[in-house]
Amino acid sequence: MENVKEIDFVTKSTLPNGLRIVTERIESVKSISVGIWVKTGGRHETEKQAGITHFLEHMLFKGTDKRSSFDIALSMESVGGYLNAFTSSEYTCYYSRCLSTQLDRALDVLSDMVLNSSFPEEEIEKEKKVVIEEMKMYRDSPDDYLFEEFNSKIFEGHELGRPVLGYEKTVSEFSRQDLYDYMEDRYYPGNLLVSVAGNVEHDKVVELVSEYFETLAPKDQNEKEQPLPDFKKEDVKLTKAIEQTHYIYGRRGLNFDHDDKYLLLLANTVLGGGMSSRLHQNIREKYGYCYSIQTFNQSYTDTGLWGIYVGTDKEYVDHVRELILKELKQMQEELIPKKELDEAKSQLKGKLLLSQESTSNRMTRLAKSELYFGRFVTLDELVENIDSVTAEDIQEFVKGFFSDEFFMEAILLPEN
Repeated sequence: MENVKEIDFVTKSTLPNGLRIVTERIESVKSISVGIWVKTGGRHETEKQAGITHFLEHMLFKGTDKRSSFDIALSMESVGGYLNAFTSSEYTCYYSRCLSTQLDRALDVLSDMVLNSSFPEEEIEKEKKVVIEEMKMYRDSPDDYLFEEFNSKIFEGHELGRPVLGYEKTVSEFSRQDLYDYMEDRYYPGNLLVSVAGNVEHDKVVELVSEYFETLAPKDQNEKEQPLPDFKKEDVKLTKAIEQTHYIYGRRGLNFDHDDKYLLLLANTVLGGGMSSRLHQNIREKYGYCYSIQTFNQSYTDTGLWGIYVGTDKEYVDHVRELILKELKQMQEELIPKKELDEAKSQLKGKLLLSQESTSNRMTRLAKSELYFGRFVTLDELVENIDSVTAEDIQEFVKGFFSDEFFMEAILLPEN
């Protein structure tokens, strides 16, 4: 077993079959957060498999060879903890939060779900209905519906353009064998990561994970190339029986390891980082054109998404668009004042430090660090990178990044 040196209280080990284990010891708490991460998501599916990663996430709670779905639910709740899971475009996570004394139980249940799920036929058919209702719920939410359409257009022709939930047609056709085949293809040791944060001993975690996963056979990683198609500037215009107009002005963003990610992070904070941001103060507070306006910044392995979302009245859309463009242009032409930039840096660093109060956040940061960078990115490194950004750096960056040729609009209007 390969061990990597400890950074503060963070330790990493790799089992002979390639499964990685990362832990962070926090002696001041009595709880732990345990996550089994799988490096697979919506972008790793074929067209016919659209939605299978998310569907599989649901099905892992439906019973194993030795536990019913009720047994799984009760396993952690009976000791005051909980189990949950989520799926994204690039990874899936099954996790538990519980008292540190329940580490054995948490890993026993989570590993049983990942290794021994039985996928009862009647549960598959029931869960298809559940997931299709989930799709309908998102379609009934105007902002979720618009973001899905925006995403599908900006990544048109690419796996990232498909919704993580998939489509009613694909989900309704999944078979029990499809689930087993997908797990065989994607749930192998090199794609698995166990992340634990809290009052925990690393060696104990390694011992337990080895016990459950060491017999899992290694497999060569053979990721399919997914070249991004050229961006086509094509706006989206939709209508729905709603009261408010929803508007997105956005573009493809930066990948997780991009050299300019800290420049965008600070520009994003100045523009849309809370109630003190330029967009909120100008468009909501000064003119009252909206209730909600915010920026979004999503990164993937090879690309990202960045933009501005606002919910407003259809009569104000042109005014809002004009004010947004004015804010972007001002940032291209004028340096951010030192006081404002210092406040944005303090805001980012404060959020980082506050997130350290949660073992769930620390478990997640631990896992994402390993998945995307192959190492633990320390708070000191993050703070140093944030502090090193200058107003001149940001201005030079946004001169190109905020160029209109890279942006598209998506708008959802009330039906007349």
